[in-house]
Amino acid sequence: MVHSLSLQDFLLRARVLKLYRQALRIARRAPDHAQADLRQTIRQEIEKNRYCDDKQRIRFLLSEGLERVKDLDEMLDMQGH
Repeated sequence: MVHSLSLQDFLLRARVLKLYRQALRIARRAPDHAQADLRQTIRQEIEKNRYCDDKQRIRFLLSEGLERVKDLDEMLDMQGH
C-alpha cells in the first residue's frame, strides 16, 4: 500500500531527515570513544517520535532538536573537535 503525503507532511519529513543527518555529521566530530553512544542517542530521539502525526508537536520537536544540535556543535568547537 502506498501512503501519499501532503506537501506539508512531505516538507516536515524532509526537515526531520535534514536535522537527523546534520546531527549525525556533527557526531562524527566527537571523540572516538563517544561517537557510538552519541549516534545511538540521536537515533533514539528520532525513533521516539517516529509515529507522531501532530504537526504542531513536530515543529516544536524540530526547533528543540535544532537547538540541541547547535549546542552540541558549539560544545565540540570549544573542546577543539
